[in-house]
Amino acid sequence: MIHWSFGLAWTAFALAVALHVADEANHDFLAVYNPNARVIRQRLHLPVPVFTFRSWLASLVLGVCVLLLLSPLAFRGTHWMRVAAWPLAILVGIGNALLHVGSSLLYRRKMAGVLTSPVLLVTGSWLLWSSLT
Repeated sequence: MIHWSFGLAWTAFALAVALHVADEANHDFLAVYNPNARVIRQRLHLPVPVFTFRSWLASLVLGVCVLLLLSPLAFRGTHWMRVAAWPLAILVGIGNALLHVGSSLLYRRKMAGVLTSPVLLVTGSWLLWSSLT
């Protein structure tokens, strides 16, 4: 049996993440992220990673490719895929989108990634909803 809703939601989410990565890359996300990561490391002694552009982009492209390669399993409605969708939808989709919008409001400027945040919010919500039905 094909699970169209979950499979389409998973694929749309993967494509939204790809679009979001392109948005962040084109608007110099690391120029904001890396200095903040260094401050958090120094003040709170937490192992927050600092990235080069190449390593950051390569890891995100790899992540998007994995999501897309798993799409056939999503169309089958595989149980572990539905469970894996929960943290992805909540953290990578909804939470990430809200952080971009919130930081843009806080700093009163468009932060890198805010333009595609609505797409990420919608597809993350759809993925979460479809994983639960």
